[in-house]
Amino acid sequence: MVSKSGVSKHMFSKRIIIYSIIGIIAIAATISIALFRNTNITTTTPPGNPVADSRKAAIDKFQSLFCGSNTTPHSNEFVNEYKLPENCEMPLGVAVDNGKIWYVSTKNGALGAYNTVHNIIEKEIIIPIWKSRANPIDFSQVWAVKDDGKGNIWFTDEKQNAIWRYIKSSQTFDMYKIPANSTEFGTSYPVSLDFDSKGNVYFVGIRSTSLWFGNITKMRDGTSNGISGIPMPIKSFSGIDPSLISTGSVAVDNRRNAVWVSMLAFQQKGVIVRYDIGTRTFKIFDMPKELTSPVGIVVDNSGNLWVTDHGTSVFYKVDSSTGNITKFVTSKASSRIFGGNNTPPGAYTLPYWIEKASDDSLWFNEHTGNKIAKFDPTNNTLVEYWIPTQNRLFSLCQNDSNQTCGIANALQFSVGQNNNSKQVWFTEWTENKIGKVNVQKQLPFSISTSSEELTMKRGESREIKVNIKASSNSTINMIASGTFTPTGDLGNSTGSFSEQRFLVNSGNPKQVSFIFTPSSDLKPGSYILMIGAENSAVSYLKAVKVDIV
Repeated sequence: MVSKSGVSKHMFSKRIIIYSIIGIIAIAATISIALFRNTNITTTTPPGNPVADSRKAAIDKFQSLFCGSNTTPHSNEFVNEYKLPENCEMPLGVAVDNGKIWYVSTKNGALGAYNTVHNIIEKEIIIPIWKSRANPIDFSQVWAVKDDGKGNIWFTDEKQNAIWRYIKSSQTFDMYKIPANSTEFGTSYPVSLDFDSKGNVYFVGIRSTSLWFGNITKMRDGTSNGISGIPMPIKSFSGIDPSLISTGSVAVDNRRNAVWVSMLAFQQKGVIVRYDIGTRTFKIFDMPKELTSPVGIVVDNSGNLWVTDHGTSVFYKVDSSTGNITKFVTSKASSRIFGGNNTPPGAYTLPYWIEKASDDSLWFNEHTGNKIAKFDPTNNTLVEYWIPTQNRLFSLCQNDSNQTCGIANALQFSVGQNNNSKQVWFTEWTENKIGKVNVQKQLPFSISTSSEELTMKRGESREIKVNIKASSNSTINMIASGTFTPTGDLGNSTGSFSEQRFLVNSGNPKQVSFIFTPSSDLKPGSYILMIGAENSAVSYLKAVKVDIV
């Protein structure tokens, strides 16, 4: 549900709450407010000054949740993490630039850069105005950090209702104020931005239903000059409280002179909006009732849209001509997130933001799946890289267990383009770290299947032969998920492997069988099975289309 305060929570079960799009955006601010109101605060400090004691408890609670004070950089075969130089940076947006990885400290109000040539984090540049810097339990969310290809780094600023441009040549900042804000929330909450071929900027805000346009020739530092709003149609949200309507992402298709926007009322309604720049007209694509939380969007070379649904484990393609949707799904949430216990029913991975690399592969982060994923639409394969940090404060962990559990809160990422296309970096918002995926390293194994499409009747069983080819000796576990349910579970259908866990040797291909039986109550239609294998660092899945007649 989404509350009027802007906090939404998605429940895995009665015992677990994982933050959804509005929740992860606003949860820390809500906790800060509650703490300063002395809600449920306990402290062992002897009675003295109640206000001071309450404030100290609030700061301690905030720091324990969001500052990553005791965090340690971890690594595995494919992921390396780097601790940031200052305390409690709370990094969010990140951009891969030529030789540098740019990020913004949402807590301290600083622009930082990791130098990939010298492998060092350079001295951070203080952003001139950052109101939350002086408040020990405040921050301003910066979801978007982006290189415009013209020597500038742009980023959004939630609390000051603005977007910023850092001009690298002069090492100066320009701040552009958005000429409207939410009367209920005090900010339009800019969240995503993109550029047209002339360098103009389009952006959207979580608390706004306008598509904002910034004319780069008219924009002036410290003002709203050159920025205008284009109201988007919201008829599809009829009957829904307008304060619950959010925008997720914006993507400019310069080839076709169009702008795409995702809009949602969390867990109630999702739409994709196409704006034709030339005719200034909108086209609305209503999403199915099970896809109510579209957030990340990216346009492929054919003009179709790829979307991540941050309320399920689903990512999908929207045909820009017909509106037809092809759904895919991640692997199921790992039991490691829950301390090695069985994954609870209804556990989502929550794909969040999505980008296209120069080789046309699609990358996205799995918020509660604790992975960075790469999908190749040419052969329908999904590779997922496990993030080695886990924070037990952000997941379901047994109270009587000391086992590692939780997630790293990798909320944003960036893929380099052109010569930097092998650079994939992400932030860990609550861990005070940034991380890198080593995409050049060869995968230890790959998967192929005997069939890529099956036509089946309900109740009928069919064998799919799964071929595993290893480049190095690996102990792997076979995995399967499907679009039969929003979580990737098979639902009432069944699937089993002839062997579940085994050692696969380099140079010795192995074949196992997967027997799939659609349930008798499965609705006729097209579904996707994701069949693959995983080890402790990576998973590899192949999509198989299943047509139920």
